[in-house]
Amino acid sequence: MKITFEGAAQTVTGSRHLIEVNGHKLLLDCGLFQGKRDENYTKNQNFEFDPASVDAVILSHAHIDHSGNLPNLVKNGFRGPIYATPPTVTLGDIMLQDSAHIQEQDTVYVNKKRAARGLPAMEPLYTIADAIEAIDHYYPVKYENAFSPVPGVTVRFFNAGHILGSAAIRLDVVENGQNKSLWFSGDIGRLGLPLLPDPVLPSDVDYLLMECTYGDENHDSVDSAYEKFKEIVVKTVKRGGKIIIPAFAVGRTQEIIYFLNMMISDQIIRPLPVYVDSPLAVAASKIFKGYPDYFDEETFDFIREEKHPALDFNGLHYVGTVEESKALNDKKGPMVIISASGMAEAGRVLHHLKNNIEDKNNSVLICGWQAPNTLGRRIMDKERRVKIFGDEYELRAEVAVIHGLSAHAGQDYLLKYAGAVKGRVKKIFLVHGEPDAAGAFQAKLKEAGIGPVEYPIYQQEVEI
Repeated sequence: MKITFEGAAQTVTGSRHLIEVNGHKLLLDCGLFQGKRDENYTKNQNFEFDPASVDAVILSHAHIDHSGNLPNLVKNGFRGPIYATPPTVTLGDIMLQDSAHIQEQDTVYVNKKRAARGLPAMEPLYTIADAIEAIDHYYPVKYENAFSPVPGVTVRFFNAGHILGSAAIRLDVVENGQNKSLWFSGDIGRLGLPLLPDPVLPSDVDYLLMECTYGDENHDSVDSAYEKFKEIVVKTVKRGGKIIIPAFAVGRTQEIIYFLNMMISDQIIRPLPVYVDSPLAVAASKIFKGYPDYFDEETFDFIREEKHPALDFNGLHYVGTVEESKALNDKKGPMVIISASGMAEAGRVLHHLKNNIEDKNNSVLICGWQAPNTLGRRIMDKERRVKIFGDEYELRAEVAVIHGLSAHAGQDYLLKYAGAVKGRVKKIFLVHGEPDAAGAFQAKLKEAGIGPVEYPIYQQEVEI
């Protein structure tokens, strides 16, 4: 069995791992690389393997850095099934079309600039039609139900506790009369996250392919993060300001809504308008409410005790039209506006930041990892002036950063995750981590006697 690390190798985004076994090819994830725009386009457009040669894709979850290049894969000849959990299939329907819409809109914007410089027009990475075609390849499989994508390989999904439907992927392989097992973590969730059950730990596997995004730091506890969140909300409400939260449409938005619901229900703050201004987040929240059996027991208790759904309460508004979104500019605070994208690189949140970032009464809440060179990172770093739509704005609003709301495991839980196979695993491969994070985590693994460990480079091939 051979693994080729085609993405998320010594970086965080673009998850893509090619497995060759028994004369067949499987692809674990097919995500978009996210970073500098020019580099993004080239990396995402070109595959280092023939998509038509891939027999099946096994998808860990719906986030775009794991699923977002599937339309391009299909566009370039892939014709097999894309296996995923039922919520991932449902979320994929809206997320890939939303991603395609962004690809098309970005290309229109870029081509205006290219035309002004006398350069030829570019094509979008993929279109909405390409996304719809990719969605037709999705095939739902429930947690822990075994399936065989190619001869000699049995696969099961296990709850990864990261977002709705997220999964770790276990492959049990029979090849040349030998039995081997591989566990791909996908994105590892956290203990005690709102809404979702805790991640299932790996067990009894030969090889572990795991993420290490936060391998160099621990998060605040979820309770501590909630307290910090509460503090910034209460403070901004007293100032009469607006709280602008760039948030990933799937996962983070729903957790924030849940926390705000708790604050209002516990009478920590008076009811105030909370606007979810992202078509994708609105659609995703409806999907969340459609899968109550995927929630954790705490959420069921909250629903029972408070007599209303965990993702719906008085004062919560799901913004539909562009006109409704624009009307928020004229409304006075206090209020909360949650809008995509999570790294403030696209979408309606850019307009809210543009209109509110220069008012010292307002707050911008950053509550997730921000890639280098993104607007979210510049705000997180509290740069004095930031560019939005090509114009410079003074950053006068208060900036609060709460890593404890991250849906990724921190260093301590990553150690526990890897420790679950200590003494059994033949090798651990670290992916989805920048060099500093991976280096710190490797040192911790060595200290704990867990390993051996490898940190593969892009396109490295490993025989196991």
